[in-house]
Amino acid sequence: MLGDQPAETGSLPLGEIGMTMTKNGQTVSVGTGAACLGHPLRAAYWLALTMAKRSQGLRAGQVILSGALGPMVPVAAGDVVQAQIGALGSVSCRLA
Repeated sequence: MLGDQPAETGSLPLGEIGMTMTKNGQTVSVGTGAACLGHPLRAAYWLALTMAKRSQGLRAGQVILSGALGPMVPVAAGDVVQAQIGALGSVSCRLA
């Protein structure tokens, strides 16, 4: 995970952790870590195995995405999107 505040993930139930995404202040997507092949680490493991089978292993420092925690929604220039992911915190952006 990336961010400026360290979080101990060993004790977090990542498969159960909830996510709420808003667009322009309205809730548009809700989900949990289970949406990523049942658990985000299972999705990352699948990726690592698949890349290794292709002789393209993952490298130290490489950023990977385990998958979406909820349904995707369309966005447009000017939209403000925020995701709150349980105890991990939130992230937001305004699209240019």
